Amino acid sequence: MNFRNIGIIISREYMTRVKKKSFLVITFIVPVLFVLLCTVPTLIMLLSKDKCKQVEVVDMSGIVMPYLVDSDVVVYEDCSSGNLDSLKAGISESGADAILYISALNPETKSVSVEVYSQKPVGVDLKEAIGSRVEDAIEDYRLASYDIQDLKQIMQDVKADISVSTYTLGEDGEEKISSSEVFMIISVVLTMVIYMFIAMFSGMVMSSVIEEKSSRVVEVLVSSVKSIELMFGKIIGVACVALTQFFLWIVLAVVLISAVGMFVDLGSLAGGTEQIAQVTEMAGSAGIDDPTSAIMQAVSEDSELGAIITTLRDLNYGQIIFSFLVYFVLGYLLYASLFAAIGSAVENEGDSSQLQMPVTIPLLIGFFIAFYAFKAPDSQLAFWGSIIPFTSPMVMLARIPFGVPAWELALSIGLLFVTFAGLAYVSAKIYKVGILVSGKKSTFKDLWKWLKQK
Repeated sequence: MNFRNIGIIISREYMTRVKKKSFLVITFIVPVLFVLLCTVPTLIMLLSKDKCKQVEVVDMSGIVMPYLVDSDVVVYEDCSSGNLDSLKAGISESGADAILYISALNPETKSVSVEVYSQKPVGVDLKEAIGSRVEDAIEDYRLASYDIQDLKQIMQDVKADISVSTYTLGEDGEEKISSSEVFMIISVVLTMVIYMFIAMFSGMVMSSVIEEKSSRVVEVLVSSVKSIELMFGKIIGVACVALTQFFLWIVLAVVLISAVGMFVDLGSLAGGTEQIAQVTEMAGSAGIDDPTSAIMQAVSEDSELGAIITTLRDLNYGQIIFSFLVYFVLGYLLYASLFAAIGSAVENEGDSSQLQMPVTIPLLIGFFIAFYAFKAPDSQLAFWGSIIPFTSPMVMLARIPFGVPAWELALSIGLLFVTFAGLAYVSAKIYKVGILVSGKKSTFKDLWKWLKQK
């Protein structure tokens, strides 16, 4: 192979794609969508609070009204002495948003029926607020009917609220608190990102091959360079595009999130500013100048938040980044070479569906095994899924945050590299013949014939 020719093809493929409007649009839209995904739900939750509702209450049971405590969602007015029909008739003039009617106690069921009347349908928050208060009243009434002293306190004492703390033991026996939820979230993100990139950019290679073949451009190209040089130049060129886009996504996402943090004070909307001020004031009185240090000291390592912070701090980011890059590059090269061979065998993407199936199925299987690996990272299924080259890019990355022995990682990468080299040779032979074949729909039998040609 002439590496100079491959370099020229890589440069051509790279520059052609990064100059496209679609590349620029996707590069800028994805970080914006990511930031919106992170911030919009919080804004919606904070800004979607309904105004405080005025509720007139007719309590025929005589036990519920003391439990109807005003809140930021609803304010109750005791109208038990009034007539329900009169209240309903005058709801427009009274300014009430709803009328709550609580029936008399049923001596058999020790319960009441609850009815809410309003001119507009009541919201879910109001309905849940009323329901929870009435349930508390009925539960206390039923407990009191057993005539057991301090029964309510006994029931509260019996309830157990167990928090399971997990620790990892180092080789020196040092204990470190960890959070399995953090490992799971990182595994999910890594798996989804690498699956998306391999599938998207491998498909891009196939589309590029089909486009050049159908437009007869490839016939001009192969007159100047070898077909294998063209194939690898195209694959590596698209890989450079993928890495460029991924890097730009990270940079733009960080910039946008920082900008949102400057202009939108989510903490103040949620009432967080007051809490931070309290911690800062306490830090000042204790002689601590750094508020961040004060907050960290205020968080117990054994708490859930402390476990999350400690886990994030102790993660082996070097191994995670190295593994992601290695599995992305090798996984992409493996599948891209196969997709390039498929693209050379067809003249339009509609004809490629049958040939794509044996290639896309292992990719999907790896994606599904990875989601199982989050729950059982050391199971036999997860182990073999992380060793078999066709599924290892997804499954091994799902296992990495939970800790993987060095020999398993080395074996997985080694097998993936050897498999890529072998399949690249096979794909190159198919590509060499298929890229110049036109006028017929190729089958697996045709691919086998091309593979056997010298």
